Amino acid sequence: MRGPLPGPEPDNLEQMDAELVECRACPRLVAWREQVAREKRAAFRDEEYWGRPVPGFGPPDASLLIVGLAPAAHGGNRTGRMFTGDRSGDVLYGALYEAGLASQPVATHRGDGLELFGTRITSPVHCAPPANKPTVLERDTCRRWLEQELDLLSPTLRSVVVLGGFGWQSLLPVLASAGWTVPTPRPKFAHGAHVVLEPASDARQPLHLFGCYHVSQQNTFTGRLTQDMVATVLRDAARAAGLPVKSP
Repeated sequence: MRGPLPGPEPDNLEQMDAELVECRACPRLVAWREQVAREKRAAFRDEEYWGRPVPGFGPPDASLLIVGLAPAAHGGNRTGRMFTGDRSGDVLYGALYEAGLASQPVATHRGDGLELFGTRITSPVHCAPPANKPTVLERDTCRRWLEQELDLLSPTLRSVVVLGGFGWQSLLPVLASAGWTVPTPRPKFAHGAHVVLEPASDARQPLHLFGCYHVSQQNTFTGRLTQDMVATVLRDAARAAGLPVKSP
């Protein structure tokens, strides 16, 4: 069974998210996310896993967007919220709190009281992929959700932080099709990279694009990326978006 065919554009993010969580467009991802939800990890065996596409998280009038890769099998796929319930989320939400963009430094489950300020978190792929590696086809199939999300956020969106090279490469063509001018050659991903994308039409505002290493355990456990490094990028991006930030 496949997901609903693309229909009329949603009027708001709530409507889009309601459609997104019912998507079954990628057979491999559907099979994997549901298998993980059935078998579970021993530490979470008493929990009911979400086991569906994971929608973005944050206010509908966000001026800062954080773009990751895909939900983790026992993180977002378990909790139903981006970067919630895993080690990557510990670093990201800790940094968001440190920068004054989150109400608390931890994210354990939906309904835990966490609130983001002027910030939304999303990803190019909304289902947990095997080995954390979605295929190009899966990324492209999921692209319409990111395009819709950008369009709905565009009235207030001023800054984007991309976590990792996969997200950077996935996002640039989507931004180009969504109304921003991407330079040629395309900007290269790097931690701390900062590019201003000019609007391609009067319907858009200039967009600040920032690169940040992904908050994966491979990066954080080796010391390649620290929470303070993430917070520094978030502060720069928040200032570019016109958001108040908390100093170190």
